This record gives sequence, C-alpha cells and structure tokens, in this order.
Amino acid sequence: MKSPLNRQQTILRVLLALGLIVVLNVAGLRVFKRFDLTQDKIYTLSDASKNLARSLDDKFLVKVYFSSDLPPEYQNNKRYLNDQLDEYRAYAGGNFQYEFIDPSKKEELKQEAQRYGIPPVQIQVLKEDRMQVQEAYMGLVFLYGDKQEHLPVVQSTSNLEYEISSSIKKLTSKELKKVGFLSGHGEPSLQQMSRLQEMLSKQYSVTTVDLSGGKAVPADIAVLLVVAPDKPFKSWEKFLIDQYLMKGGRIAFLLNKVNASLQSQSAHPLNLEIDDLLESYGVRVNTDLVRDVSCAYVTVSQQAGFMVMQNQVPFYYLPSASEFDRTSPIVKDLRSVTLYFASSIDTSLARPKGLSARVLVKTSTRSGRAENVFVINPTVPMTPDMFKEAGIPLAVTVEGGFMSAFASTPIVLDSTARNSIDTTGRFVTGKSSKIVAMGDGDFLQDQLSGGNKDNFIFASNLVDWLADDIGLASIRARDNSSKPLDEVGEGTKTLLKGINLAVPPLLVVFVGFVRWR
Repeated sequence: MKSPLNRQQTILRVLLALGLIVVLNVAGLRVFKRFDLTQDKIYTLSDASKNLARSLDDKFLVKVYFSSDLPPEYQNNKRYLNDQLDEYRAYAGGNFQYEFIDPSKKEELKQEAQRYGIPPVQIQVLKEDRMQVQEAYMGLVFLYGDKQEHLPVVQSTSNLEYEISSSIKKLTSKELKKVGFLSGHGEPSLQQMSRLQEMLSKQYSVTTVDLSGGKAVPADIAVLLVVAPDKPFKSWEKFLIDQYLMKGGRIAFLLNKVNASLQSQSAHPLNLEIDDLLESYGVRVNTDLVRDVSCAYVTVSQQAGFMVMQNQVPFYYLPSASEFDRTSPIVKDLRSVTLYFASSIDTSLARPKGLSARVLVKTSTRSGRAENVFVINPTVPMTPDMFKEAGIPLAVTVEGGFMSAFASTPIVLDSTARNSIDTTGRFVTGKSSKIVAMGDGDFLQDQLSGGNKDNFIFASNLVDWLADDIGLASIRARDNSSKPLDEVGEGTKTLLKGINLAVPPLLVVFVGFVRWR
C-alpha cells in the first residue's frame, strides 16, 4: 500500500508531465522547427516563402476542399499539404489560417466548392476487390480581402510551395506588373506559348504590345519580350523600342537568326534588321547554328531490309544545355534547357561601352557551330572536328547605363510614323537598365520545347530578373519527385545482390551464436 507521501509525489509527477505537454504544445504553435534531411530541402519553406508569410498584414484564409475517404497516395498528398500549410501559418504570426473541408459530407459544401472553382474529379479506388470510380475533391481556394485565387486539383505535391506562394503574392500585391509580348513581326501568338503564359500569369498581367501606327511601348510595361520575330524591323520601330529602354524599360531579345525547320529539314539566314540595335547595347546574335554532343533525340525512319524502323537518334542542332552560371538565381536550380536551332552570342562589345555582360547558359566542352551552309538532317554523320569548341555562349544578360542606338544615327520615318512619332525630345543616354539576349526564340513555344519544363521555368526566371522580382524563382525549379538511382556497373550490381542475400542470414546466425555463448 502506497504511503500518502508517495501518492503526492506520483500526483505531482503526473501534473508536471501534463504541464510540460501543455507548454510544449503552446510553444509548438508559436515556434516551428523541422529537420529536413533531403538534398534540396524540399520539405522546408524557402526564404522567399517565409518572407511572404511574414509580410502578411491581414487575414489570409486557405480553404482546402479535400475528400476524406481517399486511397493512400492521395492521403499522402493531403498530409504533405497539411504540413506545408502548418509551416506557412507558423511564419505568418497569426495572419495565415487554413481549414480542411470534406464536401462529400453535405450537398451545400459541394456547391460551395464548385462556386470557388473547385470541381469534383474522378479517381479509381479499390473497393470490394474491384476497381471503382469515385468522385473526389482535392482543391484549394485562397481568400484575401475581397480577392480570391484557386488551385482546382492537387494531383501531386510537386511545386506545391510555388503554387501557394505565388497565390499569396498575387493576392497581396496592390498592382500586378505587366509583361508585354511584342507583336506585328510574325512572332508566335500567346496561344503558342500557353504554358509560359500560364506560369507568368501567376505573378504578372500578361499582354501584347503593338507598335503599329507609331504607338510607343506603354509606360506601364515592366518587361518587354521580343520573341522569334521573322519580319524585319523598321527604323522607327527600333526607335520606339530604344526609347522604351532609355526610359528604364527592361527587354528580352529572344531571336532566331537562322530560320530552321526540322520537319522540312531546311534552314536559311534570317535578316531582322535589328543587329545595329543590339550591337549598340553591347551584344551580337551571330548568324550561325550551334551544335552540341549534349543534345535532344529525334525519331527518324530508317530502312532495314523490307522494313522501316523508327529509331531515336541524337540531333546535335537541338542542344540540351546544362552548363549554367550557378551563381545566378535565374539558372542555379535548373537541370537542362532544350534549345531549338540556337545561335551563339558575342558579348565582346559590352565592356568597351561600360556595360556588364554575364553568360547564363553555354554549351558543353564538345560543341561547334555551322555557318553559311546549314545541313538540317539528323542522319548525316558528324565528325570529331565539328565539336572542338567549348562553352559557346547561348544566353546572356547585360546591365548598365545604355547609350541610345540613335544617339548619332538618323531615324527613317515613313508616312505613317512621321505623323505620330515625335523624335525631337528623344533620350540619348538612358537610365540604368537590363536586357537579355538569346539566339533562340522557339524554346519557349509549347510544340518546340521538347516537353522540357525547365524551358518555361528558365523563361519565367528571366522575366523575374528583368522585373527585379527574382524572389520566387528560387522555388519554381524545386522538385520533390523521386530521384533516380545512380547508374552502376554490372559488377557492382552483382556484389550488392550478394550482400543483400548473404548478410541478413549471417547476422541471424551471429546473434544466435552470441546468445548461445
């Protein structure tokens, strides 16, 4: 029988333990700590997301419409989402709140979810030993003031942090910066760049810019993209672009200097009449085609006796570039960018003009260039002499105080522009600004990207850098998908198999022997 003193000590210990649990739980609501042992810290919020959460000055609500009776793989997504929302809440100081709602419980909740743009999806589940189709909800809606954004379906956790952070940024920004795509010179439409447009629309207002009739580039355009034009620029059009830069505008010149087509297996130089403009800004896009042993593969038909075989062969004029300047936030997390008949860049003109040029992307150590004559045929054999160059620049940035291309060059105006463009008050020396130059304008088109997601991340990061808004670029390329195992030789595989087969029984025997002794 316990003495009264022992009973008091036991009660005291229990009370102390309960008090410690309460204190730890209260502290857990205010202090968040997670040990993330993954290489890329994919289960930890980036600094950009933490800063966004801390900057919230009003209530930000996330409603998660997620069915409860889902298969394990979807439950894992729900658990990951819950953990990530917990982390946002921990850094937001009480201004970030979320709630999970199961719409399958009530009809009015289903209607509420659909009003927010969260549709039901059909998934396959195993019930009663057979596959059945089940209706499920797996979406989020973000509410801030009278504004809202939604993520209709969370099919995977890949890049989920970027989706949440970009929604926070879009809703809390007082005004979205505008990104303009130049039109009127044969450029691809926004529909042909739908993946890039969708990605940019998370943070920017995307529009087109038309110079016809002598209209200036609108002053509210934060970044102007000149993408794959195929018609020459008139003198007064170049003047309007030049004056936009002189006023502090930011421009990306993504140009094709060789009009090449894999389908027709033809290529010819493309004169855009824009070389003088770029050279005044310190860069030159060369009229050549870069080839690289690190490249994409294409399917070709080859005759084998009476049969026609479809084979995958490397095509050296579709570089798969992975040599990046890893010190730049634009490219530091990218794996590779697949280019479509790219031309090289010359930056030798930048330094004499007092400008700072930086090579973001370059070829591998085994590359070369084709000039004058372009043979676009994947089956034509290549020789080692064609790959003697290394590190050919493919994408560059230039910063500084640019001098106008028309400082000492006359502006040729046609009858249309003469009545609408006033050249008397032109700027000769501009504000400090930035440009990007690439010899490929096709890599960000949906059908010519090779399906490489990094192409669109790279293009979006370029826009962020030009717009001085590079923060979220650090999480666009984060990937929490399973990483493939490193390739090993057959001898190593045999050795590992032998160890796996022999070691467990030997351990059992060893433990039994020690136990017996």
